Amino acid sequence: MLRLRRFLLIAASIAGLAVLFHLIQVHGLEPLRNQVERLGVWAPLGIVLLRGISILLPALPSTAYSLLAGALLGFQTGFIVIVIADLLFCQTAFLLARSYGREPIKRLVGNQAMAKVEGFSRHQLEGNPFLLTGLLMTGLFDFVSYAAGLGGTSWRGFSLPLLVSVLLSDAPIVALGAGIFSGGKLLLGAALLGVFALALIAGVVKQRARRQAESAS
Repeated sequence: MLRLRRFLLIAASIAGLAVLFHLIQVHGLEPLRNQVERLGVWAPLGIVLLRGISILLPALPSTAYSLLAGALLGFQTGFIVIVIADLLFCQTAFLLARSYGREPIKRLVGNQAMAKVEGFSRHQLEGNPFLLTGLLMTGLFDFVSYAAGLGGTSWRGFSLPLLVSVLLSDAPIVALGAGIFSGGKLLLGAALLGVFALALIAGVVKQRARRQAESAS
């Protein structure tokens, strides 16, 4: 039953995102932004909750919500919304793993996601803030949050790398969403450079983590 609910949630989220991006492409961004403005605080709150669910259930497409926030809310508001969501729900994932351990997290995220979480937990993240920050800046930050909790990282040792990684990695993706759909060439160019830099960082960090895991085994 839990797997069925998770599958239905994932399918509904993907379908909803597909419909939203289709509406943006067909009808343009301004009508949707006008609707979002009329919703007031409920639109940002909805994106925070959707992004949060995608962090706690890592199979969901979390990056799409960053693009959506930039497209519908603009860069500044979208960035604040995604940062709040990431700080709140990555901390939640970390504390759940640290407090309850492996089995409850496995039931929550599923076997496939748990295998990735355990792979990151073997990287000795405790006492290695630079590696932890780099891994949190990759697209697998939700898995890393769980892994840090399972690996015994202290709350303080997790919080600062999380804050740094969120501020650095969220900005280019939100800006990309804002730039693509608003046609802002300068913002779009800066966003693409930021995404390229994130890809380079992710490659270096993953290579370093792989070497560290091989030397520890």
